[in-house]
Amino acid sequence: MIKPMNIAVVGAGLMGHGIAQVFAAAGHDVAIHDASAVVLAGVVERIRGNLRDLDQDMASADRVTPHQDIASAVQNADFVVEAALENLPLKQALFATIEQAAPVTAILASNTSVIPITAIMEKLMRRERAIGTHWWNPPFLVPLVEVITTQWTDDATLAQTMMLHQAIGKTAVHVKKDVPGFVGNRLQHALWREAISLVERGICDAETVDTVVKASFGRRLAVLGPMENIDLVGADLTLAIHQTVLSDLESRPGPSPLLEAMVAQGRLGMKSGEGFYRWTAEQQAALRTRVLQFLKQARG
Repeated sequence: MIKPMNIAVVGAGLMGHGIAQVFAAAGHDVAIHDASAVVLAGVVERIRGNLRDLDQDMASADRVTPHQDIASAVQNADFVVEAALENLPLKQALFATIEQAAPVTAILASNTSVIPITAIMEKLMRRERAIGTHWWNPPFLVPLVEVITTQWTDDATLAQTMMLHQAIGKTAVHVKKDVPGFVGNRLQHALWREAISLVERGICDAETVDTVVKASFGRRLAVLGPMENIDLVGADLTLAIHQTVLSDLESRPGPSPLLEAMVAQGRLGMKSGEGFYRWTAEQQAALRTRVLQFLKQARG
């Protein structure tokens, strides 16, 4: 157990409200801020709805207090987590304000998905207290939190951050080198790149890509990671496969021309109604429901 702490969450959107929910459900008091008055006004009720849906104690939402002013949200914080948009100048500006208003003992964390923590925190005065904590969406259903240290992060900050997240039930892992995308998104987008390339090169269509993943190795990924799988089948077999296939895998350093063309044409996926697939409102709702139900069941 860890004693209750004062948590501040900066950003009450898709990730921020879920992060606040998890901390509050674990018994911590949470101050939350968002630049949007509309988003901030609805955050507690949104958390309460999530808790209801998960059959958890809705009283946890009472530990979440919205703050219109960022300084008031962080002024008593033991731990601050920023969950704003993936925009480097925005995050740098937020942390400049946060550092001025938060206690000097507060740990300052960013929930960025891919931006190096070094770039976000390099202008701070207390860089030894800065760290990355990359949660996955939805934060209250996906257990992983990647804890990313920089060359400035001190051992106490790492230890406290790992302990805090483990105590609230998260699977916390230490990413020892601050690289774009950390571990999870580098692995995920290596697969995404090859998936797009297969369609771009006419090897198969988008539906076939998804079917192959879901009906084969995707079935075992939750219980058999890639490194375990290498040891299971043998490093010699893996080497033999690599000697044949790696030279033909997509390796361009930039984005796929197919993906760039889709974006230029406004084919953005569900938000525009068409991406690799065409999406009706009913199909979108059905897919989101299916994913959420699967993640709920996976909680055990």
